[in-house]
Amino acid sequence: MNHQELAFAPALTQAALIRNQEITPLDLVEIYLDRINNIDSQLGSYFYVAGEMAIAAAREKTEFLGTRSTAEIAELANLQPFFGVPIAIKDLNPVLGMPCSYGVSALRQNIATTDDGIVLRLKQAGFIPLGKTATSEVGSFPYSESPGFPPSRNPWNLDYSSGGSSGGSAAAVAAGLASLAQGSDAGGSIRGPAFCCGVVGIKPSRGRVSWYPVGERQGGISTNGPIARNIADAAALLDVMAGYITGDPYWLPKAPSSFLEATQAQAKDQLPRLKIAYTTTVEPIGSTTTELAEAVMATSRQLEALGHILEPACPDFTGLVEPFTKIWQAGVASVPMPPQILSPMNQWIASQAGSAGEYLQALAQMQIIARQIVSFFDRYDALVLPVYLHPQIPVHAWAELSPEPTLEKITNWIAPCPPFNAAGLPRSPSPLVSLMVCL
Repeated sequence: MNHQELAFAPALTQAALIRNQEITPLDLVEIYLDRINNIDSQLGSYFYVAGEMAIAAAREKTEFLGTRSTAEIAELANLQPFFGVPIAIKDLNPVLGMPCSYGVSALRQNIATTDDGIVLRLKQAGFIPLGKTATSEVGSFPYSESPGFPPSRNPWNLDYSSGGSSGGSAAAVAAGLASLAQGSDAGGSIRGPAFCCGVVGIKPSRGRVSWYPVGERQGGISTNGPIARNIADAAALLDVMAGYITGDPYWLPKAPSSFLEATQAQAKDQLPRLKIAYTTTVEPIGSTTTELAEAVMATSRQLEALGHILEPACPDFTGLVEPFTKIWQAGVASVPMPPQILSPMNQWIASQAGSAGEYLQALAQMQIIARQIVSFFDRYDALVLPVYLHPQIPVHAWAELSPEPTLEKITNWIAPCPPFNAAGLPRSPSPLVSLMVCL
């Protein structure tokens, strides 16, 4: 493989090449750092590139492999399945020794003194962090255009947004500036950027991925998850991320098989026959554009051709917008930083949060509606719907609008995503069905 082919190779392939000593971790890190150096000034996918740290870690891993036998390296794969593979980390998650700005310009020199829990798991799996990817300010918007930072642009068309809040992660993966990336999703922040950039994003079930060591303050709507260029890589990364850590407020029992194994079962025609609903309308917001509706229908026809049962149906989302918005506003208001260092839009959002009593009322109302959404899946195994209600937006598309119309634009774009954060879905005993309903 040449350098470009290696950069776009699946992460699982990269890991195998390293184990077989066909390439070294140092080779791979240098390829990605070179691509970042040459490309990312146009793209803005990284807020911070940890070149020296990544090279030092890659050199250490390369030297380690050089002193081990083939049998020892094969055993290592069971402990560290992604030994030496580079990865990108969203700038809402601390990485020891790297800046963690949370998308706030005033905090761009805020050096993390510890690793976030999800970062620890990634390092334990053998990954090498390349740097911190662009996010929206405190992760609150579906576009990554934090004041004081370059906007994160779409690799397919630089005039358009890569989405948010995990926009930098999705852009980096799509552009071959990382083979995998970590993202997080509290209302579509993995799924939206994956949709915008044409990659795979998984929003895991509530309790599938630990938030250790931090607390959770938004009723369980947020989760970390994987972004990749193919489903197998995304599933394998979810296997690394998943798992209960003592004291987690939400948790799920361990899946009966790995998510990666579920993708392999699909390839072997081991799929059960599923009852799948589909919709192109999200009430009370409205219908998607013709282009996206056609994509939903095409996907539904393909699933039907595979032997699944398809029916037009959708959960009732009526009444969710107001409580979910209130919880989102409270999340912004609760960030532990002075409001004056935030953008005017985030200051306005925080000012709308209301009292603690109003937050608890919103949380209770969201949970009532979530029960209705979850009960829909007593009748259906999966739901096909558009990720967003209209295609990608240009960079700075809504920058000149005041806060109220900006909020309306956001709500009308991302409407299909928040209901599943509210309900904590997907929840299925089958890893394969969980993958199907959360991609």
